[in-house]
Amino acid sequence: MNWLDQLLLFVISLLANLFSALAGGGAGLIQLPALIFLGLPFSIALATHKVATVALGIGATLRHMRGGNLEPKFSVFILACGLPGVIIGASVILHVPDQIARVALGILTMGLGIYSALSPNLGQQASSRNRDQQGMVTGGLIIFLIGVLNGSLTSGTGLFLTLWLVRWFGLDYKSAVAYTLVLVGLFWNASGAITLGVQGEIFWPWLPVLLLGSLIGGYLGAHLAIIKGNKVIKRSYEVIAILIGIKLIIG
Repeated sequence: MNWLDQLLLFVISLLANLFSALAGGGAGLIQLPALIFLGLPFSIALATHKVATVALGIGATLRHMRGGNLEPKFSVFILACGLPGVIIGASVILHVPDQIARVALGILTMGLGIYSALSPNLGQQASSRNRDQQGMVTGGLIIFLIGVLNGSLTSGTGLFLTLWLVRWFGLDYKSAVAYTLVLVGLFWNASGAITLGVQGEIFWPWLPVLLLGSLIGGYLGAHLAIIKGNKVIKRSYEVIAILIGIKLIIG
């Protein structure tokens, strides 16, 4: 790539990860299609994208750790439930056609955005709930299934975890996005990237500029999420979810 292509790729990565960090997911809406448009086959683009989004998690972690926004025990719970699903999903995606799954995921993702838009008070105030044994088991099972989606599909699965943490566990949007960015962006995506890298192929020459854009975009997006508050995060979530849903449906 010449320097203009490198600059374009950096700007795409920066913007994609900034909006993803603000909304709690969705970097693949812009970044993955860009990699395919620039010439990478889908499987290589997916693996390369997964590796790059780890830097999103690093950037967001650097910002959110300053604010002490994460409960260690609850973080371990999310990781323990989600990581096995991520590995399973990443292990099977390279062997199955995904057109039907993409359309179904698109409809569901768009539905999440519409549901949030029609629920004006959703996630505006934290109200801890479903922390008893039954609630944690049910919540953990859904987190596992979201992990499978995260490992196997490309765009917006972080949005599922964000809304689930808000709807089931009673987090506000700011806290839910913090968990999603740190745990999904860093740990889930790293597990998926390793699994895809072992079984597939990563295009290493493009990674430095993608990682730089993801790192800076993740930090800036997390900073905006912290200072802007729940209302802005909620609106960003809804817009990103609906756009990702449309993109997945039309291909």
